[in-house]
Amino acid sequence: MLGILIGAAILLYAAWRLYGPVLARLLELDNNRPTPAVTQCDHLDYEPIEPNALLSQHFSAIAAAGPIVGPIVAGIAFGWLPAILWILVGAIFVGGVHDVTALVASIRHKARSIAEVVREHMSRRAFLLFLSFVWLALVYIVVAFTDITARAFVGQLDLGNGEVVSGGGIASSSLIYLLIPIIMGVTMRYTKLSLGWATIIFLPLVGLSVYVGQLIPLDMESLMLRFGWATTADEAKWAAIITWDLLLLFYCCLASIAPMWLLLQPRGHLGGYFLYVALIGGAAGLIVGSLLNQQPIQYPMFRGWQPPEAGNFVFPMLFILIACGACSGFHALIASGTTSKQLRVESDARVVGYGAMLLEAMVAILSLACVMRLSQTDPLLTSGKLEPNVIYATGLGSFLQTFGIPASLAVSFALMAFTTFVYDTLDVCTRLGRYIIQELTGWQGWGGRWFGTIISAAAPAFFVTQQVTNLQGKVVPSWEVFWPLFGASNQLLAALTLLGVTVWLWQTRRAAWVWIVTGLPTVLMYTMSLWALGVMTSGTWQQIQKAEKVAPVSYVIITVSSLLIVLALLMLIEAIMALTTNNKERAIPVTTPA
Repeated sequence: MLGILIGAAILLYAAWRLYGPVLARLLELDNNRPTPAVTQCDHLDYEPIEPNALLSQHFSAIAAAGPIVGPIVAGIAFGWLPAILWILVGAIFVGGVHDVTALVASIRHKARSIAEVVREHMSRRAFLLFLSFVWLALVYIVVAFTDITARAFVGQLDLGNGEVVSGGGIASSSLIYLLIPIIMGVTMRYTKLSLGWATIIFLPLVGLSVYVGQLIPLDMESLMLRFGWATTADEAKWAAIITWDLLLLFYCCLASIAPMWLLLQPRGHLGGYFLYVALIGGAAGLIVGSLLNQQPIQYPMFRGWQPPEAGNFVFPMLFILIACGACSGFHALIASGTTSKQLRVESDARVVGYGAMLLEAMVAILSLACVMRLSQTDPLLTSGKLEPNVIYATGLGSFLQTFGIPASLAVSFALMAFTTFVYDTLDVCTRLGRYIIQELTGWQGWGGRWFGTIISAAAPAFFVTQQVTNLQGKVVPSWEVFWPLFGASNQLLAALTLLGVTVWLWQTRRAAWVWIVTGLPTVLMYTMSLWALGVMTSGTWQQIQKAEKVAPVSYVIITVSSLLIVLALLMLIEAIMALTTNNKERAIPVTTPA
């Protein structure tokens, strides 16, 4: 594994040094052109911050569970070699390009969303189609990430050496983690405490929360039984998961309307640095373990074009199972939703946009290493219950144990890192959903903020409270059903973003490089994501036809998936019309909601 890890790091660094400057030159990044964060500063949504702070916040927001769950699921299904190839090629030439062009497109349009860029360069009809697609994709993202996080807060993880990691302890650590950045934000706001000193003071407290959480576990299952809200262990577990799902969504509602300085900026800053520590610590442990021959590769490099257990072909499923880490449409929402409103100068776009994508690729490689260390007979793979968060936590924990860190503490640290990724995405997604509802309704002010937020949280709340089944009719966790759907819709969103950026660049530059740099990635993402979404929609329909009893949520899923395909095809038609005619419908610019 040592050679693979170092080789991947060298390749990604070479891309940063060689291809990054090319993109900056093609996009004509100019620090003399003021950014919207400066010209529209309101200290609520618009506020310029230092690039290092914005990088950590942006990195923490875009990473989420994607570069962990996706590579682990794909690596197990198809082998680690196809996963590594897509992560590296995708991050450098597809995902990185997608992220930095979306960010630049946003700041060149007053930090408005990609949907607004589409409206200005295509049509109002395309704008409405894009917004509808984005909102539906956000629902899938929130459902998948909420459910997988809630399940990490329930039960216990037996490490097999007499040590146990409590899910309630991870929940307690997470709540402490959320409190720390609020204190940091208030302190920095009303005192003269600098960002550097704030980092020195509060970052160790985040690490301390990992230890303290296990001492005061918040065991929701025991509470359910104690107060008579459940009568059996299974009922208590289900009730605990649903309770955590709803509590997480309630948190998202509050975080969505909170000022940037109070939660999003300090939490993103601390979360980003915490994740840097996880990445560096895990990589260092893997290197030392490899040198000591403690971390050999055991998992197969390639398991065939259609492994029986996977049930799908490598093409197109590899490209949608691994989204974050290679290419993710969600990144464009972050870039044009919150990051563009905080970018200090244009040159920071390369650091934040392209650099964060390459960092995320390293997170994905490290996550894949957690699979590579396993044999095919490992209990984590043969138990019949796929738990990517546990595979990641035990893998990263084993790397950290190389330095003599106790197994329970190392695994708790890894689970906390996983949760930190997800938290930062969940509330940002809800805030973005709020932006979209406000843009569609035109309802500004506090009433509009609350309305948009509640609508954006209510739809995921419906899905996470339903029992869902897979294609075999077996009841499974919500995230297992929604992860492939999230992946397909997310990659299709990346295709739509690249399509909109390509139209914008062609109309403003008329340069041949546009078709190579953004055009080819657009074709790749459109092809793979539509193909995959079609396969899954067809499979769900076949399941509905064969099943004796169909859960209502199955009809909702197939309806939404079909709608996403239709919206994507209509968007493609709109783009072709915009590129082939000079009589484009121009929209009246609107102000991004506060």
